[in-house]
Amino acid sequence: MDIIDTHCHIISGDLAKYPRAPLGGKQSSWAATRPVDADGIAARMAEAGIAQAVLVQATTAYGYDNSYVLDSRARRPDRFLAVGTVDPLRLDAAEHLTAATGEGGLSGVRLFTSGSTVPTQGEWFAAPESYPFWERASELGVTVCLQMRLGPATAQLVALLDRFPAARILLDHLGYPAVAESPADAGAEVAKLAVHPNLHLKLTHRTLEPLHAAGKEAGAFLDPVLASFGANRIAWGSNLPAAEQSLPELVTLAQEVLAEVPESEQREIFAGTARRLYPGLSG
Repeated sequence: MDIIDTHCHIISGDLAKYPRAPLGGKQSSWAATRPVDADGIAARMAEAGIAQAVLVQATTAYGYDNSYVLDSRARRPDRFLAVGTVDPLRLDAAEHLTAATGEGGLSGVRLFTSGSTVPTQGEWFAAPESYPFWERASELGVTVCLQMRLGPATAQLVALLDRFPAARILLDHLGYPAVAESPADAGAEVAKLAVHPNLHLKLTHRTLEPLHAAGKEAGAFLDPVLASFGANRIAWGSNLPAAEQSLPELVTLAQEVLAEVPESEQREIFAGTARRLYPGLSG
């Protein structure tokens, strides 16, 4: 089966050329203890049988400096696309987005509003000051990955989806639904967001691990999410090396959780959706 990894991170060992400038002022533990560079990711992809991957900016290592993902994309345009982190609140955010995603630039952007080094969920991604950014993203058709947690900022996400129905948003890690607490409740929480056709889901180990642990109860989450969103709005990503497993193990994890999903839908999750979100990926 064709597999595209829509979410892996790279960190260079060359601190002089690519100095660390983590968002929030603190590196995540994985970035400090088990970094993988572009060559390492390429080797792991070969081992796992993955032809192409989307390099998502390691925000907790480089902040808004997207140099390394862009340089790595330029070195292997047949293997990689680059998604970088941007600041939607800067005064020239719209113009900056246009320049950043121009020829040879980013294929998508990421807003890091909550994470290991930013424990408090930010609401700034939906502030009025961000509207010029969202308007331009809509005009350009750029996929915007949104790293956030459902619950603390769901209302802001819904307001944004309503205000900018043409903005293509990809929710990193499905917004961290509380699958371990209740697969059924978590599935209902995510499924109700499907009424917004511009919202897509990124399925990673953050959700797959608790689903695997849930066993037969995983269907209480997967069934309503797949029924409401459709596989054509869900894309798989490894989250390597933030995920501690090897890339083949992460692929196996996803395949095991999705084993009961029809093969045609699996093809969408593992590759088809990615190609629509990022047209630069070769078919």
